[in-house]
Amino acid sequence: MNVSRSGYYKWLSRKGVEPNWKKYRKSLAQEIKEVHSRHTTYGYRHIAQVIRNATGEVFSDLLCHKICKELGIKSKARKTWVKAGEENIKYKNVLSGNFNASRPFEKIVTDGTMIHCNGKAYDWIFFVDVFNNEIVGSDVKPSKHGVGVPNHFDAYKNFLETKIKRGYKDLVTIVHSDQGAVYSSQAFNKLHEHYTIKRSMSRAGTPTDNPIIESLNGWIKEELYKDFKLHSSDNVYESINDYINYYNNERLSYTLGYKNPVQYRTERGY
Repeated sequence: MNVSRSGYYKWLSRKGVEPNWKKYRKSLAQEIKEVHSRHTTYGYRHIAQVIRNATGEVFSDLLCHKICKELGIKSKARKTWVKAGEENIKYKNVLSGNFNASRPFEKIVTDGTMIHCNGKAYDWIFFVDVFNNEIVGSDVKPSKHGVGVPNHFDAYKNFLETKIKRGYKDLVTIVHSDQGAVYSSQAFNKLHEHYTIKRSMSRAGTPTDNPIIESLNGWIKEELYKDFKLHSSDNVYESINDYINYYNNERLSYTLGYKNPVQYRTERGY
């Protein structure tokens, strides 16, 4: 059996004897159960630290986590996080991967991206019409890492104004976004109470639920920096407006048959 003589006799002498590590885990498991019985809201890290403080024992949080799993012990505190891929309880993913639109302002996607100009950071929030990939709402403000409330509100108002101006106020528009704090807020959603808007949200941690806007973010910034020299622009607001005008009226798109968004829309009578 290719076992050494000394190894065999060492095993024989320990046969039927519980190893020390198992004894210790049993002892630690008892301590964990006692702490959990007194504090059911404690997580495994908290339990581990309480035991270390009381006994001076040295063990890892990971060991405590493994034992808690074996014992079926979980914190009974209310959790506010959402696992990746789960539906948001506020607005479901209405689009569910269907980004085909038969008319303008049927399906709108939105997101924000951080841009840099002359050493300063800005948040650019914009809305894109899925029908022809046209930018139909936008706002730029000094960066608050994507959670600037006025930034989101002004971009949304700009989109709603465009919807009215184009004559689509009474037609239902699905607005799809991620689950950001501003997008989920009551104040943000009150802005469209009278605009026949239906909300849709990507699943948590699932950017592939909003592929159009996610893909745009990447190469739009490449064009801004390389072709429009945004890094050295004297006026970031004018530069973004100039780019939007170029994007909507001049930039040819492969998905639109090498037509620009406005050309694609007008050729179809909209």
